[in-house]
Amino acid sequence: MQNQKQNTPSLLISGAIFALFLCWVTSATPVFAQTDAGDIESDISKIEKKLKQETQELNALKQDLTQINSSLTSTQALILRVQNLLNQTEQTIGQKEKEIANLEQQLVLERHVLAGLIQEMYFTGDVPLAGIVLSENDLLGFFQGNDNLFSTQEKMQEVIRDIGEMRAKVTDEKRSLEETKADHAQLLAIKNKQKQALVSEKVETQDDLEEQQATIAELQSKLNELKGDLNKLLGKSYDAKNIKDAIKFAASKTGVREGFLFGMLSVESRLGASVGGCDYKQSRMSAYRLGIFKEIASELKYDYKKLKVSCPPRSYKGTGGAMGAAQFMADTWKGYKSVIASRTGHNPPDPWNLTDGVMAMASKLSNDGGAKDGKTTITSPCNGKKVSVKWETYASMRYLGWSCYALNNYAKTIQSLSGNYKNL
Repeated sequence: MQNQKQNTPSLLISGAIFALFLCWVTSATPVFAQTDAGDIESDISKIEKKLKQETQELNALKQDLTQINSSLTSTQALILRVQNLLNQTEQTIGQKEKEIANLEQQLVLERHVLAGLIQEMYFTGDVPLAGIVLSENDLLGFFQGNDNLFSTQEKMQEVIRDIGEMRAKVTDEKRSLEETKADHAQLLAIKNKQKQALVSEKVETQDDLEEQQATIAELQSKLNELKGDLNKLLGKSYDAKNIKDAIKFAASKTGVREGFLFGMLSVESRLGASVGGCDYKQSRMSAYRLGIFKEIASELKYDYKKLKVSCPPRSYKGTGGAMGAAQFMADTWKGYKSVIASRTGHNPPDPWNLTDGVMAMASKLSNDGGAKDGKTTITSPCNGKKVSVKWETYASMRYLGWSCYALNNYAKTIQSLSGNYKNL
């Protein structure tokens, strides 16, 4: 009994210390959680700031590329105009050369005629042989000295003068055209150099643009991942109770109309009830998609050999492998993974989870304009003509694959089913 009394104070002290320790431990956990959340929020803020800067740079590059394309278009148009002018000038020069050649032939012909007249006069005895000369100036003098040939000389002199003037005029025109041709050729060379410089600048800007887009995609992925981590840490992840709950939640996060989501889910997976009956082998998915499929399964601690995916289509050539309510292929899921995680708080998200699956579908539809009102103009895959369609129609066509069937059957079926959402 004595020993028990002596030990009582020490036990009380020990108990008090232990109680204090428990209080410190239990109170410390939220502090640590708050600290972690604060760190994540700080990282999110930094990435959002960086993302804003990178987006501004991307927009500037897009403007530069637009300006370059505009300059390239105008330069190319000018090159075509100058080339056409050059071709026309060359053709005109060719015509002038033919005219000059014809005039030369006329002069030769006129000289032959004159020679014939002189020869005839000689044989008739009207002119002594010594008076016959062949030069043009002597011929004119010769005719002036013989009254009986004055009329003929006057006419021939006029013809020779006209031909000479015409030849001089055409020669001047040809010379002027050759100068114009040289100017056009010089301008063409300058514009071709400008075009080459613009093409090089365009290639460089496009490379910069692609790098910038990759940087933004990486930042966006990291941002979505951090938001998902924050939601998970703060207990903000969401699990839908049923398909209607999942549709409402996804619609609230993406802006996609609930009825539209209902129609899409009805067609794609019968509201999540039909997500596929084949394994990875039976689906005949590509080696590339199989690799990603294995990664998804590994992250979720699933045996990929036992997972069910869609079977290959029977009505057309293709492969299966679509997963869950959204019927996403593995590579498409990978592309939306971080977005889904940031919106549902599930990291990693699960294609076979109802909340994640519906969110995946809504995210893709929203990304393709499915949350927009009004219409957009597309080139019909049926006849190549421009047609106006609702943004929801456009988004559903992008979801299935651009085809005439998607426009005339798939999209229309979805719209007709969307009205049944109110009965869900």
